[in-house]
Amino acid sequence: MRLNKLGAAAAALVLAGSLAACGDAGTEAGDSPEVDVAENAAEEFEEGTRMRELAEAGEITIGVKYDQPGLGFKDASSDIPTGFDVEIAKILAADLGIAPEDVVWEETISDNREPYLQQGRVDLVLATYSITDERRQVVGQAGPYFLTGQQVLVPADSDVESIEDLEGEEVCSVSGSTSLSNVEAAGAIGVPADTYSQCAEDVVNGTVGAMSTDGAILLGLAAQYDGELKVVGEEFSEERIGVGYSQEYPEMCEWINETLTEAFEDGSWEAAFEATLGGEDVETPEPPALDECQA
Repeated sequence: MRLNKLGAAAAALVLAGSLAACGDAGTEAGDSPEVDVAENAAEEFEEGTRMRELAEAGEITIGVKYDQPGLGFKDASSDIPTGFDVEIAKILAADLGIAPEDVVWEETISDNREPYLQQGRVDLVLATYSITDERRQVVGQAGPYFLTGQQVLVPADSDVESIEDLEGEEVCSVSGSTSLSNVEAAGAIGVPADTYSQCAEDVVNGTVGAMSTDGAILLGLAAQYDGELKVVGEEFSEERIGVGYSQEYPEMCEWINETLTEAFEDGSWEAAFEATLGGEDVETPEPPALDECQA
């Protein structure tokens, strides 16, 4: 734990309704908010904690998505991914005294998030990682730092208006995601894919009639295809996006929550949202309430 512990409190307000638009999803790393990299960070943590080890090493490996504009995205010409998840990851790394350029960014898809944490391949996962009881059986999850809901992405000329219109129809989502389970629970036929970008491409080329996942992800994908796709329907789930860590280091939960609380209170969380998912027609939500860490 941190030697100077903060009080763990955050506003308990829920993001109402779906995001109306995705901000500058392709934001260049140079346009990202500045992060305040802590000096002498190791001294702030107790001996033997994972945070102390990472701070002393000056390096951390963080798993993020590479194919979700606005949340976690990386093109071939960039060294550092962009997106809201990435900005939150930078805030956590900075609290350990680690600058964004010193983070090892590891591409993480939905199906390998738990294995990567269990194997020690990554130290943290911030990859639109919905908090669930099932996942907490095998890995640690702190947060949430963002609330969103599942919607549907269809061709721009489609008559589909909601998930109800897709009962018995094929709908693409990513293997290992809660989105795929939700699609099937709604009566559609889930078609698994490795990545969200593959799903979007399959919708564009007509392989499947629709895809479904968090609305914020869909808005970013729709923006990439410039009028070929649209997001439809009310949210039919609530996704509580959190930070994954290994159960070998339970002390990380309190540190993550303390750092998120600081970000909620000092405006850095808001700046991260507005730089990635915000826009003229998007109201910045209040930060969500954090779950208490389990003893």
